[in-house]
Amino acid sequence: MPPSYRGFRYPVEVIAHAVWLYHRFPLSFREVEELLLERGITVTYETIRQWCAKFGQEYANRLRRRRPRPGDKWYLDEVFIKINGKLHYLWRAVDADSNVLDILVTNKRDTGAAVRFFRRLLKGGEYAPRVIVTDKLRSYGAAHRTVMPSVEHRSSKYLNNRAENSHQPTRQRERAMKRFTSPGHTQRFLSAFSGISPHFRPRRHKLTATEYRQEMHHRFTTWKQVTGCTATA
Repeated sequence: MPPSYRGFRYPVEVIAHAVWLYHRFPLSFREVEELLLERGITVTYETIRQWCAKFGQEYANRLRRRRPRPGDKWYLDEVFIKINGKLHYLWRAVDADSNVLDILVTNKRDTGAAVRFFRRLLKGGEYAPRVIVTDKLRSYGAAHRTVMPSVEHRSSKYLNNRAENSHQPTRQRERAMKRFTSPGHTQRFLSAFSGISPHFRPRRHKLTATEYRQEMHHRFTTWKQVTGCTATA
């Protein structure tokens, strides 16, 4: 069943396109407003902000539900992010195909934060990894013993490149946005961003030009389905 757009006067195609632009490219709300204006669509950047807040996470959740089951090897990593001049930490987990499993923003990088992240990953109990790979932060070991002691834990500064590389789009977006305004805003945006942006980033270096175009066509078709655009076509 497509999302409900009751009460919104703009067509679903316009709303979905604005949300796609904002989460796929390093654009501000005002820049998305300008791009839509060039196409003859007059809408304020505040309206675009409301669309992204309303539908961004829902689109991301729908995309995640359509993904294949994650692999049994998960890669975890954490990086510093600055929010209003203060250091916070972004925890991220990806599977062997670099699909983002979940993210968490915390103000500490201790065992308590790691335990929160591990429990968040296992919430619902639908999937569990066979192996987790982390760097040598001791908090991972303590959280592993507390939350998932039966899972194999590999700790190395050299095995975790897949998780470290997954931070790059976030860094690009962080620079474009200048700053995140609060931990809650950061969590909400990156949760939606991590579900939408990777959907349109296939491993292009492993595909021929024809294969890449076919893959992107398939992904755009999926996007139209989750946003409900096909229902109105």
